[in-house]
Order: sequence, then C-alpha cells, then structure tokens
Amino acid sequence: MQKFVVFDLDGTLLNTLPDIAGAMNRVLFRFGLPQHPVDSYRQFTGNGARVLTLRALAGQEEMADHVHANYLQEYARNSRLRTAPYEGIPQLLKALNQLGVQVIVYSNKDDPDTREVIAHYFPDIHFAAVRGALPDLPLKPDPTALADILDTLALQPQDGLYLGDTVMDMQCAQAAGIPAVAALWGFQSEEDLRAQGPAYAIHEPSALLDILKERGLVAAPGAPEPVDAMEQ
Repeated sequence: MQKFVVFDLDGTLLNTLPDIAGAMNRVLFRFGLPQHPVDSYRQFTGNGARVLTLRALAGQEEMADHVHANYLQEYARNSRLRTAPYEGIPQLLKALNQLGVQVIVYSNKDDPDTREVIAHYFPDIHFAAVRGALPDLPLKPDPTALADILDTLALQPQDGLYLGDTVMDMQCAQAAGIPAVAALWGFQSEEDLRAQGPAYAIHEPSALLDILKERGLVAAPGAPEPVDAMEQ
C-alpha cells in the first residue's frame, strides 16, 4: 500500500498572502487602480491568478488582460520576499519523508510559480509530485488533474489524505474520493471549511500525523508497520 498526502500550497504549506497582495497592489498602482488591504486577498485567492486578477479589479474587468500579464511577471520576480512556511510545516514534511509517505503538492497557482516556490522553501524535502495550474487542465475543485497525479503514481484515493485551507480544496478532495482535512490556519474561515463536511479539521500541522496513525496509514510508535492483506 502506497501512502500519500496531497497538500495545497497557498494558505496550507506557505503563508504567501503578503507577496501575493504586494505583487498585485504594485501592479494596480502602476495602472492607477485602487489597491486592497492584504487581508482582502484571503478571499481573492484560491481559483488561480486569472480569477485573482478579476477579483482585485472589482469592476474594471476591461483591464484584466494587462493586469493579469503584469501580475504574473511581478509575482515571478517577487514571490519570496515575505512568504514563509507555517509553523510546524517543515517538521511535518520531514516526518512524512522519514515515514515513507508520498508527499504531493497540488495548487491552483500557476505551475511555474508553484514549482519555483516549493523548490525555494523546501529544498530538502522529497516530493513525489508538484503540480500547479496548467492551461489544458481545469482548476480545482475539478478533480481531473489530481486524478491524473494519482494515476501516474499508482496511488489509490483511500490510501491518503488531502490537506487544504479552502472550500475548493475540500470539494476537490471529496470529488477525488480522498479524505479531506481542513487546515484551519489558512486563508479561509473555519466556518466555511467545516460547512463542506471535511473528514477532519486540524489547528496545527502535527495533528496530521495523528490522523495518519488513526487511519492505519503509518504505524504508531513502537508498533509494527501494517501489512497489506495481499502481501501475506
């Protein structure tokens, strides 16, 4: 049995909000458009850079193409100014590597940005797959891209967990048949996340290890690893 955890990126692994807001606000300023408080970007993110742009424009959609293109360039240059891993995330990822759990990142952030940020902040972590938004695949909550990742890695949905901080993550996990875990430290509210009926909701990253043990996906300390019935 190949065990795995799928992680969202923004608001789950990394607090990227200051750099997302900073990049977009700088672009809006250049175009003479109203800027937004950093906290407003909690509701702007989650559906990819194009939707982020439309939400930030707030009625100025005719500027979308120009602002979107400039935002992509600005964020690519300045995605690592104030971004930081959430407390406990590096330790969780290292523990999963040590336990032999496959670590997957699946984000609605553009694929090049996703790969760049992950490589920068987690250089010592082995990831089985890192996937961002691609032009030929639908975004979350559509499970198509996630199903493709699982198929490529020969993983079964029931053998893993999906940790995310948005409604889209909860819906995507459920559509893919993976137990959803709500990350309550992220961008969206606990109320909104719990309304989606996730299998679990956690306040700190280390709690994910307890869920993996509870589900028999990793052995408790001092216990033997579970043996797949097909291997007996």
